[in-house]
Amino acid sequence: MIPSLRRKFNGNWTPAAYTRFLALIEQRGGTAARFRHSETPCFLPAPLVGRMAQYGREMVAQLQANESYQRESTAAIPERYRVPGEAAVPLFVQADFGLDARGEPRLVEIQGFPSLYAYQPVMAECYREAYGLDAGLDALPGGMSLERYHALLRQAIVGAHDPANVILLEIDPEKQKTFCDFAVTERLFGVKAVDVRAVRKQGNRLLYKRGSQWTPVERIYNRAIVDELERSRVEMPFDFRDDLALEWAGHPNWFFRLSKFSLPYLRHPAAPAAQFLDRVTQVDRPEKYVLKPLYSFAGMGVVVGPTQQQLDAVPAARRGAYLLQERIDFAPLVETPAGPTKMEVRIMYIWQDELRAVNTIVRMGRGAQMGVDHNQGFDWVGASAGFIAP
Repeated sequence: MIPSLRRKFNGNWTPAAYTRFLALIEQRGGTAARFRHSETPCFLPAPLVGRMAQYGREMVAQLQANESYQRESTAAIPERYRVPGEAAVPLFVQADFGLDARGEPRLVEIQGFPSLYAYQPVMAECYREAYGLDAGLDALPGGMSLERYHALLRQAIVGAHDPANVILLEIDPEKQKTFCDFAVTERLFGVKAVDVRAVRKQGNRLLYKRGSQWTPVERIYNRAIVDELERSRVEMPFDFRDDLALEWAGHPNWFFRLSKFSLPYLRHPAAPAAQFLDRVTQVDRPEKYVLKPLYSFAGMGVVVGPTQQQLDAVPAARRGAYLLQERIDFAPLVETPAGPTKMEVRIMYIWQDELRAVNTIVRMGRGAQMGVDHNQGFDWVGASAGFIAP
């Protein structure tokens, strides 16, 4: 995206530097990488990052002001996952953008669920050290310092509580690809990752075992994906509908409300047209669309350019659980030794007083989708970090 920086990086790149980068990732992330990391970071112009950050804020504001969306998204929360005490706004927001042939951002998805907030700065600094990148390149938007970022993230995750009374809730956390993020979260803030089956309910309180001591849970940093709870048939010792004496760092209801479900309500130049499949009467040239399950994770079940037969195969009773979105062909704008590569930029927000863009995640790919699972066998693809220059 910044030709001079791209040419310099490609010209100086060596396999040894990439090996050094992966060694730093393992050392500082607390575990060997469980997903592919790209050979390169991405160099992003500050005005482009600012534009994406502003677009995300505008879209969330539009949804907040839309009474139909407010009513219908609340009704869309499955009864068994309807958690009391919903926060008025999502604490964590993430908006994914691809770039079209003109280099303009186009929304892929938006979600009210956190991922990799602790790990992403670690990845960026590993890139910086392994490749000797210019210290003047910002890894955080708006020139935010790492100290300020950690302070905001600590407040979001821990709040006013003792970290011993805060847990990161997940399914089999040590088996997750994102365990590196859990390890860094604990190192930074003292918040342990706890399996959803390992807590104990006592009255309206939850307890977890910290060492040999059963410890009250006062706040939950929720990372348990409902889609995975369903697929794995996890039996939990509490019910999401329970009126528990605790706070949620990222209220679970926003997983459903601010998600693919919100896309049909957006009217924004950067948001491709989308509609619930049960409200679509006729589709001309279905290959120009993307078929998405509303609540899948990591691209599972997504069909890029579906056939009419694939659309017709969705049962009538399930069509309301699918989305048909205008397909945007993202341009391969990143020149690499393996050839031109596409990228997707996730703007990461924290809502404290206002919705603040605090970080980015970059994913690179040459497959039909950008996730690492959809780019197997390629080099110069995978998870990456953005460095921002004027």
